Amino acid sequence: MEGGDARNGLTGTSQTTGSGVESPAKPLPPCCVKARAAAPESEAKCHATVVSGWFTETRSRCGKASKLQYYNNPMWPGETHSLKVEKILYQGKSPYQEVLIFESLTYGKVLVLDGIVQLTDKDECAYQEMITHLPLCSIPSPKKVLVIGGGDGGVLREIARHGSVESIDICEIDQLVIDVCKDFFPDLSVGFKDPRVRLHVGDAVEFLRNSPEGTYDAIIVDSSDPIGPAQELVEKPFFETIARALRPGGVLCNQAESMWLHTHLIQDMLSICCETFKGSVHYAWLNWLQRWAINDRMFQI
Repeated sequence: MEGGDARNGLTGTSQTTGSGVESPAKPLPPCCVKARAAAPESEAKCHATVVSGWFTETRSRCGKASKLQYYNNPMWPGETHSLKVEKILYQGKSPYQEVLIFESLTYGKVLVLDGIVQLTDKDECAYQEMITHLPLCSIPSPKKVLVIGGGDGGVLREIARHGSVESIDICEIDQLVIDVCKDFFPDLSVGFKDPRVRLHVGDAVEFLRNSPEGTYDAIIVDSSDPIGPAQELVEKPFFETIARALRPGGVLCNQAESMWLHTHLIQDMLSICCETFKGSVHYAWLNWLQRWAINDRMFQI
């Protein structure tokens, strides 16, 4: 066996037969060709979190010498997650968080908030579909739906597939996220174009406090990780306001992190919801995408 070598332009391997004649080289799959063609040390210096062309999710700096550390991200302790960067498309900062969008080698465009990947072109569908269709298919004919967070528009896109839905409210705190996603993720932000959608830019807790009791058939919390502006969205007062806003028989579906890394957080959230809601409380997951749902249709809130 003779291995192909990217340096001399070979795209596969050749094998010598018993007669001493080499059989034609087998072509590599396109994904492998693309990966081998990438320059491993190309510099992308236009953003502080990109080193040698790689974005690393748990990367941080400390000390005067700006020594890199790869272990102190509270959401991914002891791990790093890296993507090859082709091009920085956008970088900016809102009053709430830093926003970064880049073109990756294998996952398409990537949205990053405060150094944590939120979605990619390649796999966003799995996230949006599960967090939306799990709750909406668990109750008959949902009519009024509220989305908390979800400024990229992907959840709105999926809700729009349900013909029974008459109105869709979305409360997103960060206008910048909405704007940049309309520019760079049009397949997601198309959800904002549905005439049933009413956008509210502001604090979700305040929005829920001002919502009439029993307004919504379903509430979907598509928040970022529970640090920074989303911290309040995993605490008991927030769930109590949600319970008030749901109609009897309504359903809540909330982003709830990884079952492999965040069992302490999941246990706390489940405990709070069991105290707050009288219906069934479940944690649901699909591969590495974890979600949980609270179904209140069997009781009066």
